[in-house]
Amino acid sequence: MLNFSVPTAVSALVSRLPTQPPSMVFSLLANHVLWPALKDLDCQPLVGRRYAVRVKDLGLTFRFKVTARGFAADSGKPELIISSSARDFLLLLSRREDPDTLFFSRRLVSEGDTELGLVVKNLLDALDPEVVLRRLPPPLMPAVRRLMAG
Repeated sequence: MLNFSVPTAVSALVSRLPTQPPSMVFSLLANHVLWPALKDLDCQPLVGRRYAVRVKDLGLTFRFKVTARGFAADSGKPELIISSSARDFLLLLSRREDPDTLFFSRRLVSEGDTELGLVVKNLLDALDPEVVLRRLPPPLMPAVRRLMAG
């Protein structure tokens, strides 16, 4: 099991950040890592919708929308909010936890449009993690590989 927790001092600092800069970084990274793979799937139901990913233990929320060209930071009201801890998001990324298991144990919370939440879940399940991993920026690759292996 992955042992990871956010230090309180880090959480206190990060929770003070305005939403827009982290959302812009998230969108840039998602465009580079996820969008090429999502374009190969039927991602049309995602387009034009607003989302938020809340990392509860960091006090950090990424707000974005999906456009025909990819992810874009957004400040509008999200139609779907997905919340969890940093550790549980990492477990999902490494495929060490199933989203359904986290959802039914209330460690992953989906708020808003539940049908949209299922579409997002199914699209993410359809992604090949190796294809996505190959798109990570080189400085992140060693840490993610250790996470996936360890």
